[in-house]
Amino acid sequence: MKSLRELYKIGRGPSSSHTIGPERACLKFEAMTPGAARYKAVLFGSLAKTGKGHCTDKVIEKTFTKPVEVVFDCDTPVDHPNTMDLYAYDEEGREIKTCRVLSIGGGAIAMEGVPFDKPAEVYPHNSFEEIKNYCDAEGIGLPAYVERFEGKEIREYLREIWEAMQSSAYEGLRKEGILPGGLMTQRRAKLLFDQTIENEEPEDRENRLVCAYAYAVSEQNSDGGRVVTAPTCGSCGIVPAVLMYEQVKYEYTLDEIIDALATGGIIGNIVKTNASISGAECGCQAECGTACSMAAAAAAQLKKMSLDEIEYAAEVAMEHHLGLTCDPVDGLVQIPCIERNAVAAMRAINSVSLATFLSGSRQISFDAVVYTMKETGRDMNSNYRETAAGGLASVYSLSRLSKKQKTPKTE
Repeated sequence: MKSLRELYKIGRGPSSSHTIGPERACLKFEAMTPGAARYKAVLFGSLAKTGKGHCTDKVIEKTFTKPVEVVFDCDTPVDHPNTMDLYAYDEEGREIKTCRVLSIGGGAIAMEGVPFDKPAEVYPHNSFEEIKNYCDAEGIGLPAYVERFEGKEIREYLREIWEAMQSSAYEGLRKEGILPGGLMTQRRAKLLFDQTIENEEPEDRENRLVCAYAYAVSEQNSDGGRVVTAPTCGSCGIVPAVLMYEQVKYEYTLDEIIDALATGGIIGNIVKTNASISGAECGCQAECGTACSMAAAAAAQLKKMSLDEIEYAAEVAMEHHLGLTCDPVDGLVQIPCIERNAVAAMRAINSVSLATFLSGSRQISFDAVVYTMKETGRDMNSNYRETAAGGLASVYSLSRLSKKQKTPKTE
């Protein structure tokens, strides 16, 4: 497996595949074509179908320093769902270079004809079973496992990741108003956080605060703010929501939070290595499902739970996201994405509670549920994999169209 630096990345939302990846591709392509006078970017697959809502065109236009034309090709079939072709032209309009780019998830890209700068394999193990066996034999936990193969400097990197997570949450908690994109989605994080209810039950307070943190980060992401991929932009609110709530409630130290991020990162890495964290490839089960597993494992680490209990918490979290579709309304990372982050954060906490009581009787391994998620994603109709062509996205669009047709025309 690769470094946690390839999993946790700081960048601008709303989508690691649709914004961070294309931005990196455009920067590289422009550096390769210093004599170009203008550019063209043709988007295919999910990049074309949800690129408007995910601000892909805006990112491309901002990244190139010369004029660029962005074309959305929703009809041409491609092998990879996040495909784009880049063209460079001289002053006379002659094509001087072209390159096909794949945005392969988490902001990573592969460019045709360009040596793939493949990150080094840092960990010698690829499954939870292998890692658990190694840790048991060495008498260490997952944080020590991460430090052993990444070096002590990984803790400083995770500290920076934690600071970025907190920053996006606190900024989101301060903001009010309507998110861009035309859905008139109201920011609700501040409302949730500021809401005080007399004699509020502890469970209600927990749900409200966890949701407030998740909404805050997710709303920042939707607004193109700076977030951490955990493991993606679309699921960026889940891990920080759980860890921030737990830290405030139990006063965990920074070192304990770093340990939790290391443990959650291993879970995310296992999914990324053996299945996918891309909504365009496997639906939202790959994004929010993975993030929920990461958050559950991280919270279990904070509570000093055993490896078996950590595995069970992560497995429960993923198992009950299986089949979750990625169907963003209007291609925006707002409905149902923001609310979904809050629900997954609460589910992560519930998964830890269940693992506390029942880990000794479980029958499904984390590795098995990761494999199942991959197979489920392969079987999922493309309408439910970040294309905004099916599910809630299509129902919402039909409902809106119906309302317009029933509205009398006025002169």
